[in-house]
Amino acid sequence: MFIDEVKIKARAGDGGRGCASFRREKYEPWGGPNGGDGGKGGDVVLRGDDDQNNLIDFKFKPHWTGERGEHGQGKDCNGREGRPAILRVPLGTVAYNAETGEVVAEILEDHQEFVLCKGGKGGFGNTRFKSSVTRAPRKTGPGEPGEAANYRLELKSIADIGLVGFPNAGKSSLTNLITNARPKTAPYPFTTLQPQIGIIDYPDDYERLVMADIPGLIAGANEGKGLGHRFLKHIERCKLLLIILDLAGTDTRDPRDDYKQLLNELELYNPALLDKPRLVVANKMDEDTAVINLKKFQKRYSKVELVPISCLTEVGIPKLRKELLKRVKKMRAKEKKSPVAKAKVT
Repeated sequence: MFIDEVKIKARAGDGGRGCASFRREKYEPWGGPNGGDGGKGGDVVLRGDDDQNNLIDFKFKPHWTGERGEHGQGKDCNGREGRPAILRVPLGTVAYNAETGEVVAEILEDHQEFVLCKGGKGGFGNTRFKSSVTRAPRKTGPGEPGEAANYRLELKSIADIGLVGFPNAGKSSLTNLITNARPKTAPYPFTTLQPQIGIIDYPDDYERLVMADIPGLIAGANEGKGLGHRFLKHIERCKLLLIILDLAGTDTRDPRDDYKQLLNELELYNPALLDKPRLVVANKMDEDTAVINLKKFQKRYSKVELVPISCLTEVGIPKLRKELLKRVKKMRAKEKKSPVAKAKVT
């Protein structure tokens, strides 16, 4: 089960009470106050975890509470701080305030942490209230309550490449060929029901790329039709869009119109997606009609960069792998030079 959006209730631990205590020892008739402070309540913390890939843990456990701080004790012993509730989330998780819809935090790096709810401060023991006027105070602090709020967690996968296309264009077949992911392939629409994250390995170059295969888009996806609209958010953070087209076509489908429709759906969902670098893959070149359709496509879209391939015969696959590595490495180099690259990391 792939879960990329959940609602949770978070409550930090309350602070412990302060202690009212007096020193009573032999030969010490004026021992005075020695009550310790209460411990701080445990926070509720988001922590990035590279080993997580979806939010399923929070689907079946929506309530997260930090431990209450221990109460203060005599002999100036302060209470222990409450243990925090650590929410291990996949990279790319965005936390929204469920009431206002405001973005509270974005987790983009492994071990990156953000405190969703702060634990309450512990109350003062009576030692804190001792003064030259009040020698034997009995006053203590009750401890502050911890913060509580409702949040909506949404996962937007962090991948180098986002693979998009119409159903049966060959997305799953291509993912099987060039990554370590093994999505289902079959000759009917919507075999991919959830995003598939795969790794493209380049042992000779000591490099690896992350590719996200998004369920097939159809006309009206931005309005909620089909399956792809739910997962378009997973390509928002991709460096490169890989658009795959079925060049074989049918009596009712034209690759040129498919390309136009795909761009239209991306623009209607988020216009910024069209500003991302993109590469077009012309699949099913092993069929006779694909050669004719390729010439028609290049005539209409002469400036579009196209890589002809066949997932059946694997023609063009090595070239595509090299082209993807070349482009992503170039973009990574630009990001390292740009001071804005790490702006959202807290």
